[in-house]
Amino acid sequence: MDAVIKNFPPHADQGTDAAGKKHSMHKPLTDRPSQQEVEAAVTTLLRWTGDDIAREGLIETPARVAKAFREMFSGYDQSPEDELGRTFEEVQGYDDMVLIKDMSFHSHCEHHMVPIIGKAHVAYLPDGKVVGLSKIARVVDIFARRLQTQEAMTAQIATVIQDVLKPRGVAVLIEAEHMCMAMRGIRKQGSTTLTTTFTGVFKTDFQEQARFMTMLRDKHG
Repeated sequence: MDAVIKNFPPHADQGTDAAGKKHSMHKPLTDRPSQQEVEAAVTTLLRWTGDDIAREGLIETPARVAKAFREMFSGYDQSPEDELGRTFEEVQGYDDMVLIKDMSFHSHCEHHMVPIIGKAHVAYLPDGKVVGLSKIARVVDIFARRLQTQEAMTAQIATVIQDVLKPRGVAVLIEAEHMCMAMRGIRKQGSTTLTTTFTGVFKTDFQEQARFMTMLRDKHG
């Protein structure tokens, strides 16, 4: 039997701004400046460092930085809901845990705009339908390619999977190194931060939480 595929519309309102107005989770809240304005801003920052903006190595840097930022923060133009909207219901009765682990990502701290480098581990308990494994990885990348805190990113991944797929539960664990700790301030290289979010059965059943953690540690899990 062929797989049954359903497409779900993206959620229109997924967040609230400081004024209490709802907004889309995947659309920027502000109008973007022009390319010229971005390059001028980068030039100002280069001057502020004390370097010579006229030297050969920096002449094209403002344009390169603008191009790099467009790629590194492309998550604002992408919809995690859309990625999860295509599901498969012909799962041959499978209803046990689906775990995708060791998904590497690069994000940026919203406080200092320096890198967050880590791995995400995501599991869910299907309730009649599953989603392509690459879609979970894409959701991680979409949220990573925004200014983030690790805590918020962990919750965002779990929430959108729960809201769109409506599984019996979602478990997300993120482990990451924050360059704002390694490069500045206390300068503690190699320290790792772990955050978790559990929904549904994973939140209420500690045995399922324990099974999730055990499967993460198991090289063959």
